[in-house]
Amino acid sequence: MHRILHFADAHIDMVTQGRHDPQTGLAVRAMDFLRALDTIVDTAIDERVDLVIFAGDAYRDRTPVPTFQREWGRRIKRLSEAGIETILLVGNHDLSPASGRAHALQEFETLAVPHVQVVSQPKFLRPENLGGLPLQVLALPWVSRSALMAALNMSGAEPTEVFTALEERLSGLVKIWLDEQVDHSLPVVLTAHASVQGAVYGGERTVMLGSDLVLPGSLVRDPRLDYVALGHIHKPQNLNEGAHPPVIYPGSIERVDIGETADDKFFIVAGLEKGQPTQVEWRKLNGRKFYDRRVRLESTDGVLERLIDALPKPEELKDAVVRLVIDYPFNLDSVIDEAAVRRYAEECLEFHFVRRPQRDTRLRIPEDTAVSSMTPLELLEIYWRTVETDTEDMAALQKLAGEVLSGSQGEEGE
Repeated sequence: MHRILHFADAHIDMVTQGRHDPQTGLAVRAMDFLRALDTIVDTAIDERVDLVIFAGDAYRDRTPVPTFQREWGRRIKRLSEAGIETILLVGNHDLSPASGRAHALQEFETLAVPHVQVVSQPKFLRPENLGGLPLQVLALPWVSRSALMAALNMSGAEPTEVFTALEERLSGLVKIWLDEQVDHSLPVVLTAHASVQGAVYGGERTVMLGSDLVLPGSLVRDPRLDYVALGHIHKPQNLNEGAHPPVIYPGSIERVDIGETADDKFFIVAGLEKGQPTQVEWRKLNGRKFYDRRVRLESTDGVLERLIDALPKPEELKDAVVRLVIDYPFNLDSVIDEAAVRRYAEECLEFHFVRRPQRDTRLRIPEDTAVSSMTPLELLEIYWRTVETDTEDMAALQKLAGEVLSGSQGEEGE
């Protein structure tokens, strides 16, 4: 049995603001990403996996600062020194939109780091490309729309046309590989940095055709494949649950923002043996604790108690990232003791207190009066009162509105 470790969407420099560690000088949140990467590399070395597949997006963008290039390089170097074959797929965040520019993983390709292979163009990797491992990998990195437009002379084409052409090209290429070039006596892995039809983004946003390059589900669910290692979508999911092959997004290695609070983070260790069901182990990453809470206030009764009760216990708040959103009528603004809530949450690494006062914006027109019978100035006066405009400001605004209306009526009469 051959064992593959699969991870994606490291984004190790995605969060560089906030509190900094005095010893390393790095943001504490950036160190969370590096610790997750250490866990992945340690597992690969300690368990002597045969192949590591990174399915794209090492950084926030294609121009990482040297410090993060150093930190990423140190960890990939450990895999190289351990003699573990490693595939680094170029993702959309690693790639420049301008044709011909270097991508963020270029140094590993340029320096020909032993046992490390960067894939920046679609490629069929045979055993001789994988240090003799009896495996085959069909690799599809991110392909930029601008590069395809230039290659196919599609200047001025609509994005949907370009994505359709790209989908057809990639699907046709994979079909040729599977039909004509693959040795079906050996396990076959497809890895891609792309959206797949039917996948769900964090926040439960279903991938829609036309908004992005979306690979068809039939392409990745081909039973001739033994494992599909995907990257690009941060929500962990298996798009072929209970069937062969497993089609897996492991998700990002650490929560990028508060919107991913509900998503646990994973990497995958898969066992492949031709003719047998692929074994998939979801390895959970113990990242920073996130809490996202919301309260709606209706009255002045027990406001502080309600806000405190909505938050976790103090021992759970320690070093956590927390957001508390409160919705309330505008007239309750003065009874919210924000300072007391912040004192309760002072052990948090980050505490985001979001106030959302609600105003009653409905126009209150006398019951026996029809809107059609009222002048624009009369309606405007009701609006000013509804939004609690200052009396002096309201008089000035009404005067200005009257002048504007008088002027427009004069122009119509000319």
